[in-house]
Order: sequence, then C-alpha cells, then structure tokens
Amino acid sequence: MSRVQVKVALIGDSQIGKTSLMVKYVNNSFDEDYKKTLGVNFMEKSIELGTTDIKFSVYDLGGAQEFVNMLPLTTDGAVAVVFLFDLTKLQTLSSIKEWFKLVRAQNKTAIPMLVGTKYDLFLEMPKSYQEEVTSQSLKYAKAMKSSLIFTSSSNSINVQKVFKILTCSAFDLQISIPEISNVGEPILLYKDL
Repeated sequence: MSRVQVKVALIGDSQIGKTSLMVKYVNNSFDEDYKKTLGVNFMEKSIELGTTDIKFSVYDLGGAQEFVNMLPLTTDGAVAVVFLFDLTKLQTLSSIKEWFKLVRAQNKTAIPMLVGTKYDLFLEMPKSYQEEVTSQSLKYAKAMKSSLIFTSSSNSINVQKVFKILTCSAFDLQISIPEISNVGEPILLYKDL
C-alpha cells in the first residue's frame, strides 16, 4: 500500500470554529467550551483510498492578528487551504479577502475551499440575513475559484464532506456528492463556481 501525506491549512478569524471543525473531522467530537488557539494547532487523520493510505496533516492557525507571522508554517506545502468564516457574523466573511491575499502570497497552488461554520445557529437568523450571507459567500467563492460549503461541527453537518471534496479535488477524482444551492439548506457547491 502506498502512503501519501496531504497538508491542509485552516485559516480565518478568531472564534469562528476552525478548531471545532478539525476536532470534529479527526476525532468525531465537539466541545461546547471555547478555547482560544494560541499559535498553531495540528492534528492528523489517516484514511484509505483504494490502495493508498492518505494521511491528512491538518494545521489550524489561530485567527488573532498576532499569529499572522505563523501563516507560512501552516500554508507552506499545503495541498489545500480551507478559508473559514462564521455564518452568523458577516464581518468574518469580509475578512476572507485579506486572508486569501496573505495565503496566496505564501502558496499559489493550494486548492482553496470556502467554508461557512455554525450553520445550526445561522438557521435561527432572519431569512433576509440568510439570503444576504449566501449571496455574498457565493460571490467570494466565485472570485476565489473555490467550493462553498456550509457546516455545523456541533450538528455534524457537511464536516466529512469538506474533506471528501478536498480529497477528490487533490487527487483529481470525480465527486459524487449531490450539490445543495437553496437558501435555508446547508449549501454545498463545488462545480463551476
């Protein structure tokens, strides 16, 4: 069996759910208590794909401004960069533009993915807000040439699918996950954005 290591960076503002997404994917657990990431968190998970053992090395960069100097540690050599924002805080989506520029200065080839977190809380927001965030995030995804996925780590919505789509993109495999584009549903788009 051949072995492949895939480095993935999780990037975005503080308190948006980067660590929760990583822990949910790697350990299938969720902690309600917020713990600030100081610097960089790192976890690994192995999966089998045919005759290949794929080891994901997931790097989670603390979103506070003081950790921006650690960006190269997380993005150098990354196959994919997952840009995360909190669906309930529109300003965290606006921050993606700057994060994207910073990352692209370090790594021009990584597959970008745009992921909205806290979908369970987003559903409690007014319909007009949901429509605005969905529309804005679609514009960002198109500009970034990335997929767009809404997730909830606490409710296990689309977390595994983020990494399935990432895997298929990294290894040029066909993705067979149905897309979801309706406002009020957990958006999952990866074709022709």
